[in-house]
Amino acid sequence: MGQLLGGIEAGGTKFVCVTSSQPGVIAQRKVIPTTTPQETLGAAIAFFREHGPIEALGVASFGPLVLDRASPDYGQVAATPKPGWTGADLSGLLAKALDCPVALDTDVNGAGLAETRLGAGQGLDVVIYITVGTGLGGGLIVNGKPVQGLTHPEMGHVRVRRHPDDLDFKGVCPFHGDCLEGLVSGPAAQARLGHPLNDAPLDHPVWSLIGYYLGQLCATLCLVASPRQIILGGGVMSNLSIFPHIRAACAEALNGYVQSAAIGSDTFIVPPGLGDRAGALGALLLAEDLLAR
Repeated sequence: MGQLLGGIEAGGTKFVCVTSSQPGVIAQRKVIPTTTPQETLGAAIAFFREHGPIEALGVASFGPLVLDRASPDYGQVAATPKPGWTGADLSGLLAKALDCPVALDTDVNGAGLAETRLGAGQGLDVVIYITVGTGLGGGLIVNGKPVQGLTHPEMGHVRVRRHPDDLDFKGVCPFHGDCLEGLVSGPAAQARLGHPLNDAPLDHPVWSLIGYYLGQLCATLCLVASPRQIILGGGVMSNLSIFPHIRAACAEALNGYVQSAAIGSDTFIVPPGLGDRAGALGALLLAEDLLAR
């Protein structure tokens, strides 16, 4: 790689800023709380000025994002439940302040890119990366490149069949109520339980309920995108005992229709290979790809 590159994993809770001059190796790293755009982006700019100059910057951000280059709003955060961030011009502000080109994509596309090239999905042509935390999002990587189209994939906002024991919970998504994000995200668990999900015992029924819904999502993605692998990360997925619930629910939802030995196996629906480094490494890969064009 040679050149010094910058990356930002821009999350709803924190921005992780990194630099690198070697593939897969982080040289400098700083975590910045996500507050207002002015404060958070200002701290990120200060970090890269201190440790730069950088040749290019990759930003893997929470969204939704405007990624259509023909749009006058390209590079901005679209309508988001994150207070104060709707309309924030991520790529424009950073490019001007740091005097370098900026590659912008979703946080899940960035993490999926890293997992495909460096992590659990190496060598596979179609990989889906899903993060379940403050929100729920999914990235689709085909032949080593993140998929964008009309906008970008929004897998967290699909509807799923409600569990018979969960019909009274209305969900917490401000746009759709009981879409997938509204049912299984961290805030959804907090609303159900009255306390953070990680405080729930491992045998609490909430874990199998989340597995039930995520298994339906995986089944839907099998039918729509035919991935070789589905990788699930994020804070909610730190409890690895949820994976058997997801695999079983996916197989049940497909009911034998997809004829593949992978369905239900422990190599098809898997945790990240890069742990919590996937987003930051993916941002660096976005910057590297930008310079390679």
